[in-house]
Amino acid sequence: MRDEGGHAGVADSCRPITDILTRVGDKWSVMVVILLGNGTKRFNEMRRLIGGISQRMLTLTLRGLERDGLVTRTVFPTVPPRVDYALTDLGRSLLVPISALGAWAHGHRDAIDAARLAFDAKAGNQLPADD
Repeated sequence: MRDEGGHAGVADSCRPITDILTRVGDKWSVMVVILLGNGTKRFNEMRRLIGGISQRMLTLTLRGLERDGLVTRTVFPTVPPRVDYALTDLGRSLLVPISALGAWAHGHRDAIDAARLAFDAKAGNQLPADD
C-alpha cells in the first residue's frame, strides 16, 4: 500500500522485520543471548542461571534462536547425551544492540519509574475512557 506521494507505508516497510524483532526482543531470547555471550552452556546450566524460565519455554526459545541462525546446538554421543549451545557469529553480533539497550534501560530506570508513578497516580483519579 502506498501513501498519496507513492511511498510505501510504515507498516509495509516494518512488516518484513517484525518477526525478527519479535524473536530478538522477547525477554527470554535476550536473556539466553546475554548468557551465551559468556560462552557455551548446557541446557540445564542455562535453566538454573535464568530464573523463572520453564523447561518448555527454554526449549522453545533455543529452537527459535537456532532456527534464526543465532544459536548452534551440538550433541555429543555420550551417555547421557551432552548438548551444548553457543552463539553463532550472527548471535554474537546481537550482543552489541542488546547491551546498548540494557545500558539505556539501566541508565533511565529512575526516570521511567517516576513516569510510571506519575501516570498511575493520574490514571487512578480518572474514569476509564469509553471505547
